[in-house]
Amino acid sequence: MADTKLGTFDADAFYAALDSTRQARKKNWKEVAAGAGISASTLTRMAQGKRPDVDSLAALAAWSGLNTDDFVRTSHKRKAPEALALISTHLRGDKNLSAESAAALNEIIRVAYDRLKNEKK
Repeated sequence: MADTKLGTFDADAFYAALDSTRQARKKNWKEVAAGAGISASTLTRMAQGKRPDVDSLAALAAWSGLNTDDFVRTSHKRKAPEALALISTHLRGDKNLSAESAAALNEIIRVAYDRLKNEKK
């Protein structure tokens, strides 16, 4: 079966950028692990070419300030995200809202959007 993935994550490039960040901050790998809240063995595996799990990747991106989107490689033109996906992402990331409140607002907006999206002026 042919590979039909639209993009891949360049883990080697992410690790190299993470290493540059580590060096610039004058940290050792143990300090990186502690600062990101991950195990040092995750970094050892990454150094051996293994990919981190998604939670470790998120923690390392947060610690380093690196944007994981910068490491997605694709030969296709990237599509713009759907409006509702962006709204949902922002609502769920809003520290002023509980998870339940964000979900309720998301549902209200989705229903209104579906109702109004095809209206002509």
